[in-house]
Amino acid sequence: MSASPPDFSASSSSHIDPDGLVAAVRRWGRELGFSAVGIADLDLAEAADRLTAWVGEGMHGEMDYMERHLPLRRDPSQLVPNARSAIMVRMDYAPLDGPALAASQRKALADGATGVVATYALGRDYHKVLRQRLQRLADRIAGHIGPFGYRVFTDSAPVMEVELARKAGIGWRGKHTLLLSRDGSWFFLGEILTDLPLPADQLQTPHCGQCRRCIDACPTGAIVAPYVLDARRCISYLTIELRGSIPEALRPAIGTRVYGCDDCQMACPWNKYARASAVPDFAPRHGLEAAQLVALFAWTEKDFDARTQGSAIRRIGYERWLRNVAVALGNARPSAEVRAALLSRADHPSELVREHVRWALARQEAAAG
Repeated sequence: MSASPPDFSASSSSHIDPDGLVAAVRRWGRELGFSAVGIADLDLAEAADRLTAWVGEGMHGEMDYMERHLPLRRDPSQLVPNARSAIMVRMDYAPLDGPALAASQRKALADGATGVVATYALGRDYHKVLRQRLQRLADRIAGHIGPFGYRVFTDSAPVMEVELARKAGIGWRGKHTLLLSRDGSWFFLGEILTDLPLPADQLQTPHCGQCRRCIDACPTGAIVAPYVLDARRCISYLTIELRGSIPEALRPAIGTRVYGCDDCQMACPWNKYARASAVPDFAPRHGLEAAQLVALFAWTEKDFDARTQGSAIRRIGYERWLRNVAVALGNARPSAEVRAALLSRADHPSELVREHVRWALARQEAAAG
């Protein structure tokens, strides 16, 4: 959820030095651990038209909220009355520098027994980390200029964050649709929508050129064209957003990933310049950076609740967690241990789990010959 002051009345900005305030906001943002701070205007008509067309083609899958909230995404003043600017921030989250992180993930994927979790979900839930620091930034601004109208967001409302960050000069949109900068894409975004009339930053020049490594690296072919992602094929969507059965044709490509996917980012040449995050909240918890699939599948619901406390993983719930791990076990290196783990859940109360276990057992038997 978002944070806000007691009211959203329009600020009296006649006494404010906009350029001086922006310089101060950048300084305060760095002190709070943000690696970049930029200002965007709120003209989102062009991007909203593209989003509407994308939704119209059904590429959002079961993410119905994308369609329901299209008007809000187009017009942020519906979220913050009299909104005029967005203070955009970036916070790096990778626990290792770019080359080391890519090597670690590739090793885990090749291992055939390790459950691979998207890097952003290894540590504390980013919503809480960014929101708290954004609120402190907003409080700092209010302490400097007095009350002003604003709301704080980080992936918590229908806000076009990537587009606003692009407009704020924090980066450019990569062909994988994520925001990209000269030092990679391993970062979170957050924003303060405000009624303050702040000067917008200059756009960054895109630097993808003819490169298509992210497109070629996608295991399921979800990046169907440069800058176009069919979410219905994306492993992050399949393991996080999709509530029901994962399409059988896509299960083999998921490999041993149990929550999200980083392949398009690992393939991006700019990520070799990514620096490890200095924010301790994003350090891996509970050994999830190298957990064995068999051990993950043995978690009880109580174990799941305890080990995902404060984690973004908790949002999918225990049933979908078992679904995901069952698929990964089906793709794992064949062994008696894997088969025994799957058989232990063959009579699980959930048909969703049982169905994926049956598929995994059949795949294990076929692989074992």
